[in-house]
Amino acid sequence: MEIREFAMRVLLSDQLEQKLISPDENMTDLQPGPELRPIEPTRPANLQFAEPRTAPAMPKFVSFQQSERRAIAHHIMANHELQALEVMAWTLLAFPDAPAELRAGMVPIMADEQRHTRMHAERAAKLGLNFGDLPVNCYIWKKAMSFETVMQYMAGLPLVFEGANLDLSLEFAEAFEQAGDKRSAALMRVIYHDEIGHVKFGVEWLRKLKPADQSEWDAWLENLHWPLRPVKARGEVFQRQAREEAGMTDDFINKIEAYIDSKETDDRH
Repeated sequence: MEIREFAMRVLLSDQLEQKLISPDENMTDLQPGPELRPIEPTRPANLQFAEPRTAPAMPKFVSFQQSERRAIAHHIMANHELQALEVMAWTLLAFPDAPAELRAGMVPIMADEQRHTRMHAERAAKLGLNFGDLPVNCYIWKKAMSFETVMQYMAGLPLVFEGANLDLSLEFAEAFEQAGDKRSAALMRVIYHDEIGHVKFGVEWLRKLKPADQSEWDAWLENLHWPLRPVKARGEVFQRQAREEAGMTDDFINKIEAYIDSKETDDRH
């Protein structure tokens, strides 16, 4: 299968099952095709993006003693993972001239996002909530629509959204654990380990794509669009070791950890 064909199936299918079919083991990229930039992904009727502020907010951790609140959390995170998958597909279609190695490297990451979507959807269902039973937001997708280059994609999705998950996944794991939900906690720890590799991919390509005389930090900042900024690339409990494993330099990690933002009033999602 061609990478373009896989990306189009992920982005343009109106069936969730089709979107989540894993890529072939031996993908080719002989026909990356012309640029294609859909305004929105095609989705089944029950997963269409909702009007602003109609999708439920992430439940507070203190409410996780209630299984229905944990189910909502998984429902929201399934949509986050699906959006990330769709943004990756959009990126492959929008930038067909991106380096072949970069395009090929995105495919196994997309397979992880498919698996994460299934994991959250299945866990929500076990807790009594089918994926699509609630309205879903489009925050990640809308922010990705400002990406004008592959470098901006690397700065935004791997290094902000997935970077934040280095912290958030373990915070959720701990909250699920405290609520006595060991299965949900284990799920989040699997995602945590996957996110290290995803962030590493972003770090490596930031280095390859930036000008040689520009620092990694300056290249990152230059390619971020509001409201994506360093403070959005972390959670409450900062996981330094995860960032080290992802290949970030000590200087880069220190700057994320120390970043002070006077405008932290907008929601993370």
